Amino acid sequence: MTAGSARPPRIGEEDGQPMAAAERDRFTSPVIAAARFVAQRMILKPVVWTVTKVTVLGKTELTDLKGAFVVVANHTSHLDAPLIFGALPRRLARYLAAGAAADYFFDVRWRRGLTALFFNAFAVDRSGVGPRGVSAKSLLRRGIPLIVFPEGTRSRDGSLGTFKPGAAALAAGAEVPCVPVAIIGASIAHPRGSKWPGPGRLPVGVVFGEPMHAEPGEAPTAYITRVRAEVARLTDEHSARILAQGPTHGQADRPSGDSAGSAESGQGQR
Repeated sequence: MTAGSARPPRIGEEDGQPMAAAERDRFTSPVIAAARFVAQRMILKPVVWTVTKVTVLGKTELTDLKGAFVVVANHTSHLDAPLIFGALPRRLARYLAAGAAADYFFDVRWRRGLTALFFNAFAVDRSGVGPRGVSAKSLLRRGIPLIVFPEGTRSRDGSLGTFKPGAAALAAGAEVPCVPVAIIGASIAHPRGSKWPGPGRLPVGVVFGEPMHAEPGEAPTAYITRVRAEVARLTDEHSARILAQGPTHGQADRPSGDSAGSAESGQGQR
């Protein structure tokens, strides 16, 4: 945040003012957050951590992260959001809301309901960050952190695509940081077009980078270019180590808690 600016609002506040309980919605409700915890940590994470071999790196980069932020990650697989939610510390993931394609995840009632339950999702127009019903900007203003996949769709070959500037504009406008995240191996473990991850617990990785703020006067296109470069750097630096682990065919690790069944490390080299 800029010097002298107000602190980021906490969950349950609107522009820094306390929000009445009656005004809370599914994005800020502690009751729904508790149900989401069960869905994410007792159902979704154990499944994903069992069918893939997960490595999490860079969690020490998030030690001082507070308030709202925008996770900016590459997008190659339906595993991406579950991996991010499962890899983040609980204090950062509790109210985290994921942008999901409006024309896919919100077009059918049952899919809309499950997406909202598991990912606290808000609808995003693939032409840019333009959610239906609730705006990403308003969520950030209430202190709700977001996941945005700025490529707009899953990569067909696993390569890093063009990042649209909407996520950077959101973060800069709300004076919150972007958190670059590299998802590694998900396009191999669960490629586009597949209905389930491949056999053998294929290796995947989640690498967190240092939170990045917009520079004074920096345009969103320049800001997102810097974030994309960091995602690319994290991918290049850690892919060989993560993918070299190879598939395993023995008994899967048993997920439990925030370090469930994964090879996790807080080391986040710069």
